[in-house]
Amino acid sequence: MSNNLGLLPLTEARNPATERIDTVSTLEMVRLINAEDSAVPAAVATQLESIAAAIDAIAARMAQGGRLIYIGAGTSGRLAVLDASECPPTFGVSPEQVLALIAGGERAIHHAVEGAEDDRAAGAADLAVLQAGPLDSVVGVAASGRTPYVLGGMVEARRRGCLVVSLACHHPSPMAELAEIWIAPITGPEALTGSTRLKAGTAQKLVLNMLSTGVMVRLGKTFGNLMVDVQASNAKLRDRARRIVALACDLSPEAAEAALAACDHQVKTAIVAQLAGLSPDQARARLAQAHGAVRAALSA
Repeated sequence: MSNNLGLLPLTEARNPATERIDTVSTLEMVRLINAEDSAVPAAVATQLESIAAAIDAIAARMAQGGRLIYIGAGTSGRLAVLDASECPPTFGVSPEQVLALIAGGERAIHHAVEGAEDDRAAGAADLAVLQAGPLDSVVGVAASGRTPYVLGGMVEARRRGCLVVSLACHHPSPMAELAEIWIAPITGPEALTGSTRLKAGTAQKLVLNMLSTGVMVRLGKTFGNLMVDVQASNAKLRDRARRIVALACDLSPEAAEAALAACDHQVKTAIVAQLAGLSPDQARARLAQAHGAVRAALSA
């Protein structure tokens, strides 16, 4: 039987490996799903050059005050919202610096909003509300590469001179045609036909992890692999801040706590003050000159 692949993206095709998934034991069922999932990292690996190019291009614009704006629908939109919402506590950026637009608005994060993804004009309008410009980067996220809401936002982003990036699990695609940089991990047919929250969603999550993490590394939000811009807003993060200072400066937990207290609990300031033998004010001045990058402040 034909899958009509000329019309459907691969993400909608039927997977012969799981055609009888409802007849096997539960253990065999999860083995089948796991076997499909195991192909996802390899699919992402084929796109590393494009991912790296996107990171450098986005970081260059954000360093000049630009924003990273995701736009998606359904699972893709929710993954984009997740990635954007985790950037402020992880990297200390303003919630206005990394944003996510989802078809159907905030309600769509928790509930299906039928028809919202088909509204191309809404994608353009939502992007326009942000008054995006040439320093902003817009990443369209859709498994099929052809979601109207996302396409509308990408067209508007191009019109406004933004950097436009496509993240889809099918290629070629209308989204890729609109993008300056396209990322296309081809994950193939899903274990459940068309259920792109599975392999395609996993691939998108991996790529979004790389994009936001890579951009923040390039913006000096880390020192080595330590998240030195973490916002210590709860007990877990306060403990993490103390451990980061202890690891960076080879201090005991007690000494790290004292160093943080002396620097108003600013992790970067405490590290630079300790490693460079500076007062908190001197450390802050060094960091300001280095645009917040610890390694650059230490070599100044």
